[in-house]
Amino acid sequence: MLRPRDLSRSIAMVAARTPTLPPATHTNSYAIGAREVVLVEPATPYAREQRAWLGWARGLGAQGRRPVAILATHHHADHVGGIDVLARELDLPVWAHAETAVRVPHVQVSRRLEDGEAIVLGGPIPERWTVLHTPGHAWGHVCLWDEDSRAVVVGDMVASVGTILIAPGDGDMRVYLEQLERLAGLGARLALPAHGDPIDEPTALFRRYIKHRGMREAKTLGALSPDAAGGQTLEELVPVAYDDAPVSMWPIARLSLASHLAKLAEEGRARERDGRWTRADGGPAHVARAHSSPPSESGAS
Repeated sequence: MLRPRDLSRSIAMVAARTPTLPPATHTNSYAIGAREVVLVEPATPYAREQRAWLGWARGLGAQGRRPVAILATHHHADHVGGIDVLARELDLPVWAHAETAVRVPHVQVSRRLEDGEAIVLGGPIPERWTVLHTPGHAWGHVCLWDEDSRAVVVGDMVASVGTILIAPGDGDMRVYLEQLERLAGLGARLALPAHGDPIDEPTALFRRYIKHRGMREAKTLGALSPDAAGGQTLEELVPVAYDDAPVSMWPIARLSLASHLAKLAEEGRARERDGRWTRADGGPAHVARAHSSPPSESGAS
């Protein structure tokens, strides 16, 4: 069942069941704005959950709040599963980045968000949320930043439950890390993720994610053979680079590993030939010894 929660006079949250990656089972939607409201994450594809979600959105009127748009942080199925139904039933326009719009062609995106754009919401005190284009997990991913309250809607940049998958093609590890650094520089006091509870010390979490990815990258590089050894396939590398992750998570780990390897190749530190990976320099590899706590329960990130 839907799990609504009021976080402040101008931020409400509801968690709806979605087809997301375990251990997460729900995706959070947010109503931001004390009078004019943007509904963030039209996530659930399930009819029963959609009916409850619509009841939650319509119930905002009893608080003097009026939805003016539905916004998707990115195109993944556990974020846009109800986008067409919910927008139609509420008769609301859809807002998203252009890169998201092209990935949901069945939906008319009436406002294509750009980095630095301001979303101004009328109310007793007008609110100004700045769009941050934060690709890396997905090319059209956006966050929303309120400098006054220092709250940031982070979508799938981080989570307080589950892992953030950076899948090759759909994401880019180097860009993702750059955007985590950008978020860490905001000095946010509250982060609103798509999965799990709100995060009260987000800067520390952003830094922990960056540190963890650095550890995973070093471990990946350490698992690579020099050129002379002929190299290893992804399947051979996963048990070494992710020996601290449950075997059940290795299929997801394989995707993350592919993204780490693509980053290392871009930087000239690894190379691929006929499906086999080697260290590009052929010299001794540095293997991370420090045990950095993973940023998620699954540990497959």
